[in-house]
Amino acid sequence: MRLRHAAVAAFGALALVLTVPASASAAEGQFTYVYTGLDGAPRTGVLDAPESGVCHTLPEVADPGSSSPAHSPRNRTNAFTTVFTEPDCTGDSFTLRPFTGYGSERLKLRSVTFT
Repeated sequence: MRLRHAAVAAFGALALVLTVPASASAAEGQFTYVYTGLDGAPRTGVLDAPESGVCHTLPEVADPGSSSPAHSPRNRTNAFTTVFTEPDCTGDSFTLRPFTGYGSERLKLRSVTFT
């Protein structure tokens, strides 16, 4: 009888743990990129400890009709990063490894994800 109650209690606890929503995780570190400011000068954008598993459209280059894409990404986070040529994580993509991944001025991007 006690074994059955223990098993039911253990199953109930497991079910409770599995139904509690997980907290959002974030990549540790910074992701940087270069974009062209309104004055035509290069500026550096930074995503600090970005949330993992979601698409981050870079605000400075979100509108393809009014801005050129960002370039020269530097992944200094602990997560793999995939950069995309279009907003909303669409278009061509390229993956950068954690901590040391980077791209040259030729690698254009408008959005990014962290895994």
